[in-house]
Amino acid sequence: MNHHVEVLLSEEEVDRRINEIGKQISKDYAGKEVHLICVLKGGSFFLCELAKRIDVPVSLDFMSVSSYGKDTKSSGVVKIVKDLDESIKGKNVLVIEDIVDSGRTLSYLMELLKDREPASLRLCTLLDKPERRVVDVKVDYTGFQVPDEFVVGYGLDYDQLYRNLPYIGVVKFD
Repeated sequence: MNHHVEVLLSEEEVDRRINEIGKQISKDYAGKEVHLICVLKGGSFFLCELAKRIDVPVSLDFMSVSSYGKDTKSSGVVKIVKDLDESIKGKNVLVIEDIVDSGRTLSYLMELLKDREPASLRLCTLLDKPERRVVDVKVDYTGFQVPDEFVVGYGLDYDQLYRNLPYIGVVKFD
């Protein structure tokens, strides 16, 4: 299947917005430590850029969940591929995600993490597709709302391609 990528959000726009989110998180967590949990693989690009812009103490951990496989739509079946390395009990946890789409994966993940008794639990996403929401998920920090199109770049992929684009693009099928 032939396709190409069109720019949706430039590198400069993405960089500027991540800077704003970092400042807001720093303000909201002033005097506290924040434990960032990155949802792999896509969230890693956003996590790295965001963490550099947070000026309160930060610790990190990673989870990998799968609900897509090689498809462009979520299957709705969530599988934990890699769990956390340490306990989050009593920590101020901020989950870092690349995109909130149907909400199924994040709803499941947030419930799972809530059961592990963090002091607080919030969600930060680079991109949000509210039009696609099937399950309600509270997003505390959002980079951009995007249209219901298949987006790539800045960690988001299409069958493992395009994660390394420095901007957010839309896959257009020819």
